Amino acid sequence: MTAAVQNTGVDLTSLTPQKNATKSETSASEDRFLKLLVTQLKNQDPLNPMDNAQMTTQLAQISTVSGIEKLNGTLQSLAASFGATQALQATSMLGQGVLIPGSGLTLQGGSAVGGVMLSGPADKVIVSIADANGVLLQKVDIGPHPAGVANFTWDGGTAQGTAAAGRYTFSVAAARGDATVETAPLAYGRVTAVAPSATGASVTVGDLGTVALGDVKQIVR
Repeated sequence: MTAAVQNTGVDLTSLTPQKNATKSETSASEDRFLKLLVTQLKNQDPLNPMDNAQMTTQLAQISTVSGIEKLNGTLQSLAASFGATQALQATSMLGQGVLIPGSGLTLQGGSAVGGVMLSGPADKVIVSIADANGVLLQKVDIGPHPAGVANFTWDGGTAQGTAAAGRYTFSVAAARGDATVETAPLAYGRVTAVAPSATGASVTVGDLGTVALGDVKQIVR
């Protein structure tokens, strides 16, 4: 398993918890408290000794603080382990086409792939494609779709002929009957790298940039 991780360029060393040779702040506080408590017991007035309930309360407070620190340490270890596991799982996406939030469209080889996130079912979904200057080139009706992710392919066709290979933008309008359905455009790209972190894995999608694994809305094969 280790060799497979190294071949994909995933470095998990950053997620390994490092031991600290010095005492934690809580441990130092415990030491100071115990020293003060012992000193107080040694110097207490025999005729007016410390209240047992008060001492028990103080000990319980220190115990609670110590327990919280240990719990935090456990949660951090679990988060690191989760990030490493998620990164290993995400390596299977290397080289795969995915849809992530974005409105870019790349026409190459007579084909461009894009997608849309629909907040609800739609009877009609219209994709409007524009050039880098915002000039409308084509409107494509991709038909009715249920709620969720829908992808589409543009062949580069326009009212003036066939568009040249390059980068374009698009927007989406959807409706169900007379009601508008909220949409969010999704850009297509291929996963070129996977990186682990304490908060989960992230993926690099070509020149679209790096996004959290949770931002990948669909794998397009």
